[in-house]
Amino acid sequence: MERPNETPKKRGWIVLAVVGAVLAGGVAAAVAMRPAPSAGEAPRAAGYARKPRPHFDHTPVIPDAFDSPQAVTRTCLGCHPDAAAIMKTSHWQWVGAEVQVAGHEGKVRIGKKNLLNNFCISNRGNEKSCTKCHIGYGWADDTFDFAKAENVDCLVCHERTGAYTKGTYGLPTKETNLVAAARSVATPGRENCLGCHAYGGGGQAVKHGDLDSSLAHPFETEDVHIGRHQFLCVDCHKAPGHQLKGKAFSVSVEDSNGVACTDCHLKPEHRDERLNKHLAAVACQTCHIPSYAGKLPTKATWDWSKAGDPTRKDDPHSYLKIKGEFTYEQDALPTYRWFNGSVGRYLLGDKIDPSKPTVLNPPFGGIADKTARIWPYKVHKAKQPYDAGNDYLFPPVTGGPGGYWTTFDWDSAFQLGSKASGLPYSGQRGFAPTEMWWPLSHMVSPKEKALGCTDCHGEQGRMDWVALGYAADPIKTGGRK
Repeated sequence: MERPNETPKKRGWIVLAVVGAVLAGGVAAAVAMRPAPSAGEAPRAAGYARKPRPHFDHTPVIPDAFDSPQAVTRTCLGCHPDAAAIMKTSHWQWVGAEVQVAGHEGKVRIGKKNLLNNFCISNRGNEKSCTKCHIGYGWADDTFDFAKAENVDCLVCHERTGAYTKGTYGLPTKETNLVAAARSVATPGRENCLGCHAYGGGGQAVKHGDLDSSLAHPFETEDVHIGRHQFLCVDCHKAPGHQLKGKAFSVSVEDSNGVACTDCHLKPEHRDERLNKHLAAVACQTCHIPSYAGKLPTKATWDWSKAGDPTRKDDPHSYLKIKGEFTYEQDALPTYRWFNGSVGRYLLGDKIDPSKPTVLNPPFGGIADKTARIWPYKVHKAKQPYDAGNDYLFPPVTGGPGGYWTTFDWDSAFQLGSKASGLPYSGQRGFAPTEMWWPLSHMVSPKEKALGCTDCHGEQGRMDWVALGYAADPIKTGGRK
């Protein structure tokens, strides 16, 4: 969700998109935990180059006028009927396939549609703002027809004018030129993806520490794949049959259909065998993403309990009356933790202990787990609304009709949230500490900037070896057994 004067959706050079926000709670785009190739596999050399894509100028086949955005989609489907396959994906449904969530019975479908997060909290009841980043038109409430193909927004991912603007409930603004947008369609550019994924959660770099608008045209020192090799998002997040690859561990619990470094780098590229031996315990990202949010700061903390203070001056990087108090960090060192490619997930109605932080997506894995490796994370910490009578986190209506942003009345916002979500409200409320862990996979540095031995080992090393389960620095005591 966003505040109109905080992060305007009408950006002259960037369009709204949803390419890559899998299940969407925002997306921490994490890389699959794929094992190293076996000795019999044919390695692909480093320096893999993306293939050029043919382009068809759609200008001659697009009519001179459209009476609705749905008319654009009908025109697209006239030549591309197979594109309706996007309706089977989490980009459209905002939930994924059935999964088993640790600590819960049976399988469930989860995603941005029905999960809580610790930034803008919940989509339910807040569709007015949240569904600006849905790849559809008009999702206002539970009556939205997910079976109607003409409700799919093809332009949000494919238009290339840079002037296409999504407004309330995901509908294009009145000023948007649908004809110009339709005639410009092409392979999704980085700007298409970043329009949503860089601004998810209500502003620039709120959720992700490794995704912001600087990745549209970064220097190679900021992201070597884009800056040096001119990769598009879809070069890694491939989409055969519109089935986009990638996982966001903010809204997913496992890494099937994920993206991995070894999709391209099948052969260990290190000349020093000692480095190759690290691969069994250290993720590629740990050494090759030495810091995050290098150019633009990312939100580190969000305290909703401070919202509503009329005496404080609004500043989008420290305080907003409608949202509360924030801190940001820039060029930040990651937090390191073992990760085996799966996480737990807080589900609506789960009980909490409000005296200590609730981790909404705790990473799984440990030193004794041979499938786990040490990964870098951004950890977002928040203080968010909870029902103090029932001891569970709560989804108040904030940006929706009659929500907190309009009334500054938490009791009313809770009542509306109860109606929208079906979760009972006891009448008692408070604010509880939470965390979300975001694995880092973008903003990969050139190899010359990767971590060296003493960045991790030695007295000045960045690793907390004891917290990772070692007796001490493994350069002295040896690696995991």
